[in-house]
Amino acid sequence: MNYRHAYHAGNHADVLKHLVLSRIFALMVRKDTPFAFLDSHSGIGLYDLQGDEASRTGEWEAGIGRLWQLDEVPELAVDYMEVVRALNPDGELQYYPGSPELARRLTRSQDRVHLNELHPEDGRLLKANMGGERRIAVHQNDGWLLPRALLPVPEKRGVLLIDPPFEEADELERCVIALEEAIGRMRQTVVAVWYPIKDERQLKRFYQGLERSKAPKLLRVELLVHPADSADRLNGSGLAIANPPWPLEDELRELLPWLAEVLAQSEGGWRLDWLIEEAASGKL
Repeated sequence: MNYRHAYHAGNHADVLKHLVLSRIFALMVRKDTPFAFLDSHSGIGLYDLQGDEASRTGEWEAGIGRLWQLDEVPELAVDYMEVVRALNPDGELQYYPGSPELARRLTRSQDRVHLNELHPEDGRLLKANMGGERRIAVHQNDGWLLPRALLPVPEKRGVLLIDPPFEEADELERCVIALEEAIGRMRQTVVAVWYPIKDERQLKRFYQGLERSKAPKLLRVELLVHPADSADRLNGSGLAIANPPWPLEDELRELLPWLAEVLAQSEGGWRLDWLIEEAASGKL
């Protein structure tokens, strides 16, 4: 509970997570019917990159800072970058949107947003940053309980982001449990589990747990900014996505090579494959 995301806001892992999330939102809103977005570990929702925490690490400079300097980005990245630019209308990069702010701006009036943050101070800031918007509910509970507390949702369509701080040794295992619980309560839920790429032995066990899960289909999305040969640094990050909306796989196959090239710090790379093969029938 000591983790504060403000130190890491806008880094390469955030860029991957939020770019993918923006594409999920874009694909979900193609249908007129509403959906609900659930965020298990929300943080404060909006970050000051020139504030004390972000300035101490400067991680954002090798993340969103690189995209900010580009004259053009691929069309599939435009929604994400438009949110960032809307928060910085004077042309100087200062504010960065967390997943709550992205959800607030990229979902519609008929969609509901459930945000959860247990940290007392961050929970208070999250409520303030969301501005009391009626379709957005802010909860201050244990994020691991979110699937059983809120699923199934009345909208019949849902997106769940599981993004814990990874302060505890068992959090990869808890991610698998939370994914299974979400799928068990509402099988069609799009569940995106974010994870760091550090210890390859831990990740191997994590992958095996995901492969044994009851997800109908499960896409693995990974971005490396360093070779995955050291457990002492954040080499990259990934998302395991259950029930990815169509055609997210094709979109990411187009985006990931570009992203790996832009964000590489020593040697960039990417991976996109199915941990649980996509069924031949039906599109979400």
